[in-house]
Amino acid sequence: MASFTLPDFYLPHPARLNPHLERSRAHSTDWARRMGMLDAPAPRGGMVWDEAGLAGMDYALMCAYTHPDCDGPTLDLITDWYVWVFFFDDDFLERFKRPRDRAGAEEHLDRLELFTAADGREAPEPRTAAEAGLDDLWRRTVPLMSEGWRRRFALSTRNLMAESMWELDYIDRGQVANPIEYVQMRRRVGGAPWSAGLVECALGAEVPDRIAGTRPMRVLSDAFSDAVHLRNDLFSYQREVEEEGENSNAVLVFERFLGCTVQEAADLVNELLTSRLLQFEDTALNEVAPLFGEYALAPDEQARVAAYVKGLQDWQSGGHEWHARSSRYMNDGAAAPVPGGPPGPGASAVRPAAVPASPAPRRRARQYSRRLLEPVGHLPLPEIYMPYAFPTSPHLEAAREHCLDWAEAMGMFDAMTGVPFASVWSRERMAGIDLAHCAAMIHAEAGVEQLFLSADWLAWGTYGDDVYPVVFGAGRDLAAAKAYDERLALFMPLDLGSTPEPADPLERGLDDLWRRTAGPMPEPARRRFRDAVRAMTASWLWELDNQIRHRVPDPVDYVEMRRQTFGSDMTISLARLARWDEVPQEVYRSRVMHELSTAAQDYAAFVNDLHSYQKEVEFEGEFHNIVAVLENFLDVDRIRARDIANDLMTARMKQFEYLVEHGLPQLFEEYGLDETARAALTRQADELKDWMSGILEWHRRCVRYQEAELRRTRARDAAALAAGPTGLGTSAARLASSAAALRGNGTRVAFGAPS
Repeated sequence: MASFTLPDFYLPHPARLNPHLERSRAHSTDWARRMGMLDAPAPRGGMVWDEAGLAGMDYALMCAYTHPDCDGPTLDLITDWYVWVFFFDDDFLERFKRPRDRAGAEEHLDRLELFTAADGREAPEPRTAAEAGLDDLWRRTVPLMSEGWRRRFALSTRNLMAESMWELDYIDRGQVANPIEYVQMRRRVGGAPWSAGLVECALGAEVPDRIAGTRPMRVLSDAFSDAVHLRNDLFSYQREVEEEGENSNAVLVFERFLGCTVQEAADLVNELLTSRLLQFEDTALNEVAPLFGEYALAPDEQARVAAYVKGLQDWQSGGHEWHARSSRYMNDGAAAPVPGGPPGPGASAVRPAAVPASPAPRRRARQYSRRLLEPVGHLPLPEIYMPYAFPTSPHLEAAREHCLDWAEAMGMFDAMTGVPFASVWSRERMAGIDLAHCAAMIHAEAGVEQLFLSADWLAWGTYGDDVYPVVFGAGRDLAAAKAYDERLALFMPLDLGSTPEPADPLERGLDDLWRRTAGPMPEPARRRFRDAVRAMTASWLWELDNQIRHRVPDPVDYVEMRRQTFGSDMTISLARLARWDEVPQEVYRSRVMHELSTAAQDYAAFVNDLHSYQKEVEFEGEFHNIVAVLENFLDVDRIRARDIANDLMTARMKQFEYLVEHGLPQLFEEYGLDETARAALTRQADELKDWMSGILEWHRRCVRYQEAELRRTRARDAAALAAGPTGLGTSAARLASSAAALRGNGTRVAFGAPS
C-alpha cells in the first residue's frame, strides 16, 4: 500500500522522447555487463544488480526523456553515466550503508576520487565495478569538454560520492537532518548539479566560464537541483524510508520537523518543489539575458546558454515522466494519460496550461500579493535557545566613542540627496543602535584597534543596508543601484592602489576601512575578504529587486541570500582571515566547515529577523524576514511562523553543537591537521560561539527594534519631511565624481552626500 497519495505536480512543459532510445537500451545493458555491474556480489548474498532489475529501472528511458535532442552516441554516453551513478548508489547501500561500515566506505570513496582527476593525472587500475565504470566514463567524456567544465564536473562528481558519508552518519545516529541542512546537503549528495553538467555535455552547450559562478547561473543550477531531488524524494519515499531504512528524504524531514502526517509532509514537499520551479522560471526570464550584455557574450555563447537553460527544463519534464514509469519508485497512477489527451510516450506530461489542482498559480499569486506596511504589531519573542555565554571586550567604552566619531567623520549624519527627511542617521540614533557593543561581544578578544575596526565595519554595513532601500528603493531605481554598486568596488583595489575621490559617506567609509583592513593581509586573504564585502552589497540589489517587484522570496533563496544580506561572511572573515596561513584552504571547503559556518550564520540572521519583524513588515514595507517568508510559504499566521523560525534556529544551533563536538575531531583526522591548524579551527569555532551569543544579546538590548523607538523615528522623519530639508550641505548634496560617471552612462543619479 502506498504511504501517501502523490500530489498534483506542476508540469509546465511536456516531456519529449529521444528517438535513439532502443539503441541506448541495448548499449547500456552491454556496457553495464562489461563493467562488471551485473555480477557484483552483495555482502548479504546475491547480486547488487541483475539484468532483469536493470531493465526494469530502465535508465535508457530516463535519459531519452531527460535528453530528447542529443544524437545516438551522445545518448549512449549520458545513459552510461546514469547507469554508473545509480549502480554506485545501490552498491554503496549494500556494501557500506546496511552494514554501517564507515571505514570501508571512506576507503572506497578515496579510491573512486582517483578516477576523477581534472589535471590529467593517470588513474590506478580499477578493482571494482564502480571504479571500472567511472574510469571508462571519465576517459570518454573529459576530452569533449573544456578545462573549466572538467573542474566543475569533477567537483560535483566527488561531492555526490563523498557526501554519501553524510547520509551514513545520519543513519548511524538514527536521526533526521533539519530542513535547511537537508536541502543544501541534498544538492551535494543527490547529484543534480552533476546532472546539470551532463546537460552541458549532451547539448554541446557549455556555459562560459566567466558567467558560470554568477548568481543567475548558480540559482538556475540550484533551483533545478532542488526540484529534481524533491521530486525524487516524493517518488522514492516508500523504497528509501520504508524498505531500505534511509532517513535522507525530504518527506521524512518535513514529517519529523513539523510533526505532521506523511501526507501533509508530501504535500508540503510538493509546494517547495513548485516554488523552486517558479524560482527557476523567474531567474531564466529576468536574470539570464542581462548577463549577455554585462559579460559581453558573443552570439554563439548566448546560444549555448539558452540551450543549456532549455536543457535543464527538458530534464525536469523528462525526469518526472521517467519517475512515473520506472519500477524503482512508488508511482501507481502517476503515468496515466490526461483524459482526452494524446496517447503514447510522454502523454502523461502533456497537461493543460493551468490545472486547477496545481499549486503553481496559487503559489505565484501569493508570492506577489503580500500587503505592504501591514500593521502587524509587536511580535512576542519565543524562548530562544542559546547554550553559550556572551563575552564583552574591556575596550567597549573606547569603541563606542570611536565608532560615533568615525561615522561622523565619514559624513553618515549629514543630509543626502534622495533622502526626503535629510539624513538616514543622526549621532543620537547611532548611539542607540550601539554597534560598538555588538562588536565588543562578537570580537571580545580583539585588541583595541582591531575592535575599532570591527565596530566601524558593522557601522558601515548597517548604514549601507539602511541607505539602499531609502535612496534606491523609493525611486525603484535598480539600474542606478547596480551602477553605484560597481563604483563601490573601485574602493577595494587588490593592489591597494589609487581609488576615485569618495563622494559620499559609504564611499568614504569603505575607502578608509579597506586601507585599514586589507593592508596587513596577504593577497589571497585580501581577495577573499573583498569577495565577502561585494557579496553583501550585491545582496542589497537582490533585496531591491524583490522590493521593486513586490515579491516575497522563495524560502530556499531567502535563507541562502540572507547570509549575505546580514553580512555574515564579512564579519566572520574579519577574525578568520587573520589566520589565513594556519589552515589549508581546502579544509574550509569541507562539509564540516561549510555546515558549521552556515549553521551559525542562519542562527544569527534569524535572531535578527525575529527581533526586526515589526520594524521591517509594518514600518518599512519589507518582506525579507524569515517570519514573513514562512507566513507566505506555509500560509500560517505570524505566531506559527515565528515558532517554526525558532525551531529552525534551535535545530541549526544543535547541529552546530554536534559538529563542534564530533565533526571537528573527525575533520582533524581526515585531513591529518597539525596542532597549529587544529588550534586555529578550534578557536574559530569558539569565535562563532561568541558571534552568535553576542548578536543575540545585542538584539535584546538594542533600541533599534523596539516599538517605541520605531514610532519615535517615524514621527521624526515625518516632521522633517513636512518642514523640508535644512542644515549644512542640503543645497549642495550631490554625488561628485560618481555623479559624472553615472551621468555619462545615462543613469539617473539618486544617491549623494554633502560636498
